[in-house]
Order: sequence, then structure tokens, then C-alpha cells
Amino acid sequence: MLQRNRFAVAALTVAVLVAGSVQGADLTSSLKKGTPDVKSAGPLAFGPEGILFLGDPQGAAIFAIDTGDRTASAASGPLKVEGIDGKIASMLGTTEKEILVNDLAVNPASGNAYLSLSRGRGPDAAPVVMKVNREGKIDEFALKDVNFAKAELPKAAEGGKRRESITHLAYLDGRIYISGLSNEDFNSRLRSIPFPFAETNEGAGVQIFHGSHGKLETNSPVRTFVPYTINNESYILAAYTCTPLVKIPVSELQPGARVKGTTIAELGNRNRPLDMIVYQKDGKDYILMANSSRGLMKVSTENIDKIEGITKPVKDKAGLPYETIAGVKGVEQLDKLDKDNALVLVRNENGLTLQTMALP
Repeated sequence: MLQRNRFAVAALTVAVLVAGSVQGADLTSSLKKGTPDVKSAGPLAFGPEGILFLGDPQGAAIFAIDTGDRTASAASGPLKVEGIDGKIASMLGTTEKEILVNDLAVNPASGNAYLSLSRGRGPDAAPVVMKVNREGKIDEFALKDVNFAKAELPKAAEGGKRRESITHLAYLDGRIYISGLSNEDFNSRLRSIPFPFAETNEGAGVQIFHGSHGKLETNSPVRTFVPYTINNESYILAAYTCTPLVKIPVSELQPGARVKGTTIAELGNRNRPLDMIVYQKDGKDYILMANSSRGLMKVSTENIDKIEGITKPVKDKAGLPYETIAGVKGVEQLDKLDKDNALVLVRNENGLTLQTMALP
């Protein structure tokens, strides 16, 4: 029987830490005040005590930043901020065409949302982080005079692939999990580094069988992932472009290792996974995945421990079943807000809208 996914455990851990545990104090005390030399604002993740982990693909580094945002909001109910890209652009003195939202993360300690952005286009775009509270108020979270720590990633991808040196982040049980590309033979990398930061490593090279392509691959990065527990063992559930879903044992993510993931689903080609979460509904676990062209995918994790890996070419779909959530289109980012709701960033004719959505 499958255990509850680790997000439930992580949420409980955060609650305990917010209450003032010694561990939480140790985590924030490891950060030193200053101005982080962030070159790009990419993937985001939250740890305990309102600590924001910011991926900097151009700088090939991870920053841990104390947001000081540890008080749960008194506001509840639905949130909707229409045209949020235009509102942010106006605050930054530019136009919505000149900003790119890279990621969305909800701080579980407060319920406030954080957006990472690029102001401008290309590798010289300025990094920006914005905060949106539960009332819909938007403020810039200034990346200066903050308590922070930095971990540099060795052997990161270079040149034109530098922007994919970090593609996704997650915090779990005192470690940061990082996907992206390296400059090694096995380009696709998953790293696991401790926090507080002590040392970084080259990570493990990952090989998968891509059913739609009909071959083994080592150079395609994980686009998005979630930690998940199957029969008392921790896994990474990782999604790749057009669209293998793969499970990878965390225990195998040793520096320099070459790991072969098990492809447990092909969700249909000609799309790119954008973001994913795990949640529970009626006592069962589901994956909710946003992608570039197929709407929101709700994937059941039932029998995830028993399903055979895909090792032969697949014309379209195979493995774990999924359903497309009818009437929901344009979701580019999402994160879990609470046990019943997600926070989603939706693109429509009016630009981007940040809003709550009941978990299906």
C-alpha cells in the first residue's frame, strides 16, 4: 500500500518549524546578511521558516534567502489578480512584453506567492522576485540587504545550454533537489545537496527510455519534478518534454553516479511539461501537471509501485492513466496552496492571471 506523499510530511514539518523549533533557528542562523550576486531568477522552492530557494541558471548557483515571511495570512477564500504581468511591468517601469515570469512558488508558512521574473530578454535580463499576498497586493521582494547563502553548482552546462543548468528545485528533509543540464557526457543531471549549504556536487547523470522517441536518452533535462514516497522509499517523479514521466530512486542520486530512471507513463507527444504538484483527493494521490499544449493533466498514482517500466517505442500514450481537466487552459505555473486548492498562473487574452483553483 502506498504511503502518503512526502508533501504532507513536509507541510507538518514546516508548521512545527514555524512554531519555533530549534532546527528552524539553526537554518536561518546559517544565512548571512548581504546582497546576493544573482544573475538570473529561475526556479523557486520554499523550505522551512520562510526560506526561499532561488535557482540562478546563468550563474549556475542556488541561493537560500530568508524572506522573513513567517506569519500565516488572515485572509482566505479565492484570489484573482487579472493582468498581473501588466501590473508588474508598470511597477518595474517597463511593458509586459519585456518581462518573463519564470516560476511561481507558495510560501507554506504564510500562504503568500512569489514569482521569479526576467526583466528584459536574453542572458542579460535583470533578475526580479515579486511577492503577492493573499489579498492580491503585489510588491517587489528586493534582492539586496537580505540574509542569504549561496551554493555554486560545479560542471554546469555552458554556452547556449546555460539557461537549462537549473530547470527545477524542490526542498525535502534537509536537502535541495536540483534538475538541469551539466557539461558531462550524461548531460541530464539530478543533484541532491544538504541545507544549510555545506558542499555541492556534480550530481548523478540520468538516463531514461523515451517511448515517443523510441530510444534511451541522456541529454534531455528534467523539466519539472516532485518528490514522492513509494513503499517507504523516496523517489523523484520527473517529467520530460513530450512527455515521459519517470520515477528515480533518491538513494541512487550519488555524486558521479549514472542512474537509469523507470519510465512509468508516456502522456502524449508534442508538448512540454511546465509544472507539477502532488495532492490527495478522496484518500488517493494524484499528480497535476501543466503543459504547453494539452491542458491540465490529472495523473493517478494508483499502482505506481507495480507498473512495469516502458522499454519499447510508444506511438502516443502508455503507462499510468490520466485525464485532462475540461475547461482549464493556459496554465503556465502552479503550486499547492492548501489541501483543497492550488494557485495557478493562467495566460489568456488579457495576459496573465494569478488565481486560486480547486484541486480536481
